[in-house]
Amino acid sequence: MDDIRRLGEWAADEGWNPGRSDGQSFFSADPRGFFFGRLDGQAVASISAVRYGTDFGFIGFYIARPPVRGQGYGIQVWRVGVEHLAGRNIGLDGVVEQQDNYQKSGFRRAWNNLRFEGVPESADAPGDVTLIDARTVPFDLLAAYDRRFFPAPRDAFLASWVNLPDRTALAAVRDGRLQGLGVIRAAGPSPRVGPLYASSPDVALALMNALAAAVPGSPVVIDVPDINMASVLMLERLGLEPVFEAARMYTGPVPDVDLPGIFAVTSIELG
Repeated sequence: MDDIRRLGEWAADEGWNPGRSDGQSFFSADPRGFFFGRLDGQAVASISAVRYGTDFGFIGFYIARPPVRGQGYGIQVWRVGVEHLAGRNIGLDGVVEQQDNYQKSGFRRAWNNLRFEGVPESADAPGDVTLIDARTVPFDLLAAYDRRFFPAPRDAFLASWVNLPDRTALAAVRDGRLQGLGVIRAAGPSPRVGPLYASSPDVALALMNALAAAVPGSPVVIDVPDINMASVLMLERLGLEPVFEAARMYTGPVPDVDLPGIFAVTSIELG
């Protein structure tokens, strides 16, 4: 776990605003999926290459520390990470300056994840949506719901993600059926929302209002697929502004998931 904490520190140095306890969930996803390159015994480069299920993987935390950039150390850990995911469809969220390099490695853009930030304004939400603590939902039901929006099962990760103490996880119920899931967690300068899944924009708004109320007056950060215009419009209505973007890219086909229901991705580090 010391190395996982180091990844969070490096990500914070890059301005990525990692969740304060995200590393615990990340480690649960694939304990063998985190790699460091060391020079004279000191870690100087990193990558996560997390296996999900039997045929999907996700790359994140691809960092070369500033003193060694441009010297070939980063590409060495990159090769290790890609090899760890050999034979799988691999996803990542690529920052703008690296997207050409990812394309050369066989990745193709599916959409952009836009990061919005700001103090959410209040907005009227539907009265027929009931919000409950997601931890009270039978876990098999919650995991099946998450599976609609993610390319592979990730039960160990999800169980950790919703249960860590520094976050609020809410499920939306309408007409007795699970219709949404949202999590807000402590992070660097601003809490982060993710995932935000919903069956409709009004359910997403109800969840967003409640998640923002969990951190009253605080700016929040949320990463939104730009192909979900309903989410983009909702966040603009709430007064949030785009501050960052990264391209969601895959080596294989874009996974067959419920894209209209993804109002925010879980994280840009592990998908």
